[in-house]
Amino acid sequence: MHSNEHRLPSYSEQREAMVRRQIIARGISDKRALEALRKVPRHLFLPESLWNKAYTDRPLPIGESQTISQPYIVAFMTQALSLEPDMKVL
Repeated sequence: MHSNEHRLPSYSEQREAMVRRQIIARGISDKRALEALRKVPRHLFLPESLWNKAYTDRPLPIGESQTISQPYIVAFMTQALSLEPDMKVL
């Protein structure tokens, strides 16, 4: 067995898989939303103990009884806004 056979995917590989399998596969096509999901390191918004779940398609706790939203919902809402480049969203 080669040592690479058990290598875990990098976070960037996990993000790309998330975008392909969870977002694009479910009909999200907004290029800017997809680009943002590919770039934003979602795991860094979570406690380190949850980094291994960061790119799953579910909301996750971030402390203070709050959650980070499910990636598909973020993509869906972002696409639904039909944002223009000069717009700002909080």
